[in-house]
Amino acid sequence: MMVSQCPDRAGRRDHHRQRPRGRRSHQRHRSGEGTTGEDFGGDYLIPGLVELHTDHLENHYRPRPGVFWDPLAALHAHDAQIAGSGITTVFDAVRIGSDVDLPDMLVHAQELVHAVRSGSEAGWLRAEHFLHLRCELPSHDVVAHFDALADHPSTRLASVMDHTPGQRQFRNMVDYLRFYAPKMGKSEAEMQAYVDARLAEHNRYSATNRQALVERARSMGIALASHDDATIEHVEEAERDGVAIAEFPTTLEAAAAAHDAGLAILMGAPNVVRGKSHSGNVSATDLVTAGLLDILSSDYVPYALLQAVFLLPSRVEGLDLPRALATVTSNPARAAGLDDRGEIAVGKRADLVRVAADAPLPVVRGVWREGKRVS
Repeated sequence: MMVSQCPDRAGRRDHHRQRPRGRRSHQRHRSGEGTTGEDFGGDYLIPGLVELHTDHLENHYRPRPGVFWDPLAALHAHDAQIAGSGITTVFDAVRIGSDVDLPDMLVHAQELVHAVRSGSEAGWLRAEHFLHLRCELPSHDVVAHFDALADHPSTRLASVMDHTPGQRQFRNMVDYLRFYAPKMGKSEAEMQAYVDARLAEHNRYSATNRQALVERARSMGIALASHDDATIEHVEEAERDGVAIAEFPTTLEAAAAAHDAGLAILMGAPNVVRGKSHSGNVSATDLVTAGLLDILSSDYVPYALLQAVFLLPSRVEGLDLPRALATVTSNPARAAGLDDRGEIAVGKRADLVRVAADAPLPVVRGVWREGKRVS
């Protein structure tokens, strides 16, 4: 079966139209004067997946605390897994803004950015890679990092983040301490001192840095995303700043406000697979049910993107596979300004994925980028 999506958002039921094409058992493609065909034996042919926010490259580069891998080798491993998961366009998220754990963050960010750019220019990457700068607002040097890395065609997206304890992602301090205290290995007194220092940085830098970064991104034509919006006030701030994408809203209230403001709402595919948020926030599946989700991101597990898409129709009444697929193909492509991909249609790029869905989990059997087999 060939599956395609119309350009409307997956969550906007009144405007969505399905355009099924072809048959599931056999596809024929015309090339030049002849006709060639390949029997897919019941597999699906879908558009290449479009990933806007993945931390996966950073995980390969820093596989253990204090261990930094060769950036090109890390990119090679990351790219292979990305393509093998059916992703043909990926925005590699690179965090900028130093903190107490990584005071030389710019050095590491430059390593990753250089690897992505050189790999793309050399032509050995399977997927097409762009850069997504994750800007940590309470950091004293985040604006300087942005200035050092943003002015390049590969940088297409920037998100403004604030992970200050007690706000946005972790408004509940009990949840914050439950998540971070075991990782950090600090005593109760040390943890309190750490939290107090983060709050002081937020009060000193966040508002000023946000204004500076928004102005820079606008002037450079870089799309903006907000991050972990929790309240209507957060969404109103994002709307004033010209934000296009609301990443990981943490409450139903914020997601509804973002929807009304016309922002594309992005949530994590691992949230769908697990059935809940790892930090206790709103479920992505609940947002799909409410018609408040436009885009899925693999976040930290590349394969989760495809896995979530094939799970959703069984979990959300009335949601079919083409509409689920729109959240990982046409919707993210449009939100990122990539109008040449995201669906199987005349004039679009031949970014295609063959998927077998008869097993317990969907299996990627072939990936083509611009008509060339890459996985």
